[in-house]
Amino acid sequence: MRMRRARRVVVRAAQYAAIALITLFAVFPFYWMFLTALKQNRDLYVGATNLHHVPWVFNVPPTLEHVQLLFQRTAYLVWVRNTVFVGAVVVAITLVFAAPAGYALARLVGRWGERLGIALFLTYLVPPTLLFIPFARIVSVLHLQNSLWSLVVIYPTFTVPFCTWLLMGFFRSIPRDLEEQAMIDGYSRLAVIRKVVMPLAVSGLLTVVIFAFTLVMQEFVYALTFISSVQKMTLSLGVPVALVRGDVFYWGSLMAAALITSIPIAIVYNLFIDRFVAGLTHGALKG
Repeated sequence: MRMRRARRVVVRAAQYAAIALITLFAVFPFYWMFLTALKQNRDLYVGATNLHHVPWVFNVPPTLEHVQLLFQRTAYLVWVRNTVFVGAVVVAITLVFAAPAGYALARLVGRWGERLGIALFLTYLVPPTLLFIPFARIVSVLHLQNSLWSLVVIYPTFTVPFCTWLLMGFFRSIPRDLEEQAMIDGYSRLAVIRKVVMPLAVSGLLTVVIFAFTLVMQEFVYALTFISSVQKMTLSLGVPVALVRGDVFYWGSLMAAALITSIPIAIVYNLFIDRFVAGLTHGALKG
């Protein structure tokens, strides 16, 4: 009996220790960004030979000069607005195309449904470096050089295929019996999709929204290629362009920008983590 209790205590202690380590691992980047953003330069840029310097605490009083530099000497708020605009439009386009395409492929029986689904997923794996020339030609023909609309045109080319594949797996997890029963009750196919399928697919749709918007926020290569004006840059491009000058890195302001940008995303992920995981697991298991 004592052995069992001791074993339970050891197992429970090991579980709590593992949880603590994982939590520390997840929280430490945010703490380090917060610390770096508020440290004075004489505390931030200190030699490794200073034995009295402790890197993970404030050795001198904190300061807001790095945050002030970010907001007052860069177009940070403009970049936030541009990112939100591009992200919202890309998410809307992705949902409009990926949801019906995913549903159609999920209900397409036989080998063609599987082959088309695999083909869509493979298009997502094409390296961006191979697509510069055709995309540059499209942007030129549409006269979208140095315009946010060039990103709106380009980003759905890799959000739609992957999100279609993801939703296809999720729609397959919804029983056909529900749709057939609704159609027996007099609903049309569109009414079934709108009133039966879509409410059940909220987790998958939310997964698509989070994935597409996060991808827009972190994409750098195409933004660097097609945007040249500072006032039209997105966050992923504007922050490094403004705060990395040659071999000089404004680490305090860089970490302040990263922290301010990542906190809302972290909050959204935590608020909808159950639905997000459900959407990913349904797509993985049933796709």
